[in-house]
This record gives sequence, C-alpha cells and structure tokens, in this order.
Amino acid sequence: MEVILLKDVEKVGLRGDVVSVARGYARNFLFPRSLAQEATPARVAELQKRDEQRARHQAKSADEAEALAKKLGAVELRFDVKAGPTGSLFGSVTPTDIADKLWEEQKIRVDRRKIGVDTIKRIGRYEVPIGLFQDVTVDVRTLVVPEDGELPSDEELAAMEAAEQPQPAPAEAEGPAEIEDLLDETPTPATEADEAQAEPEPEWRADAEAALADE
Repeated sequence: MEVILLKDVEKVGLRGDVVSVARGYARNFLFPRSLAQEATPARVAELQKRDEQRARHQAKSADEAEALAKKLGAVELRFDVKAGPTGSLFGSVTPTDIADKLWEEQKIRVDRRKIGVDTIKRIGRYEVPIGLFQDVTVDVRTLVVPEDGELPSDEELAAMEAAEQPQPAPAEAEGPAEIEDLLDETPTPATEADEAQAEPEPEWRADAEAALADE
C-alpha cells in the first residue's frame, strides 16, 4: 500500500515522501508510531501543493545558488541532542532536521534529497554537503552537541567512538606445560636399522662360532 511518511524513516524515505510498503508493515509499525499515514488522493494533492510552495523559495538559477552558497558557507547549525556516554545519540539528526533548521533560522529552503549526509547518530562536528543547483554545492558546518553539555575535542570524540567498537575475542589459552612435556617425551618410531641393531644374536650363531674356533 502507499503511505505518506510523517517523519524520516531510515531505509524507507524522508518526511513527505509517498512510498509503497507492505500493508502489515504500515499497520503494525508505521501507523502506531505516527511515522506515516495512508496516501489518500486528497492528502497526496495537498502534499504536492505544499511542495510547490516550498520550491518557490529554492534557487532557480546558478546566480541565485551561488548567492545562497556564499550565505550558507558562513552558517553554523547546532543540534542539542540526548546522547549516551560514548557519544551515541538516543535519537538521530536526519536530512529533514537539517532542512527544517535552515528554514527556521535562515529562511533558506533546500531540497532535503540533495543533502548529502546519512542519518547522523553520533555527536560531533560535521561538514554537510548540500546541492543548491546544478554544479553548485556548499558544505554547511553542523554541530551535534550533547544536551546540557559541550562538544568534546576531536581526539576525545575519536576515543569515545573507539570505546564503543566491539573488542576482539581473546585468543584461547595454551594448554598446560605438562602437555608439552608429555609431547616431548613421546618416543619417536624406530627405523629398521635401529631394530636390527637392537635385536639379540640367536644362540645357534654363538655355538657355530665356538665350533669353528676349536677346529
């Protein structure tokens, strides 16, 4: 069935997208969490009208895009978010969040689909590329800061991320020294020559040698 996303849903689409999903997925996951609503003809028409209105505020020429790029190059966005001790966010910062922040603070409208960053899930400093027009792109400085805190240094951020990575399993302990000693004491197989030398002489040979000596 077709639904309209009310929020960005990872691997599904951005807020406002009309997407086709399994009916069970929509009814059991998207609808109960207010992540989407059914795409009725009336709702789709309203969505298209809204998109057209937003498009009026976007750059319509290379010159307009260059002017916006210059302005955005001096912008620094800041998101104060809830995060764990290792810097992982309890939520996320999505391309739609970035587009909304630019509109709220700068009154600059950008196409969310041209924001070249995946969902941000860690605190840190980011350079977010945004396409404004053909061959016109600008990197917008974006800070994702822990709520009621300050952003650590780059070295501290790297250490926090490393601490969250799974540690390799320890190597299996070697067997006790006694096993090695037993292995060292294991006799090596004897060769045929060794067996021949170790075999005692038969009694008849000794008697024959004595008879020859008497003669």
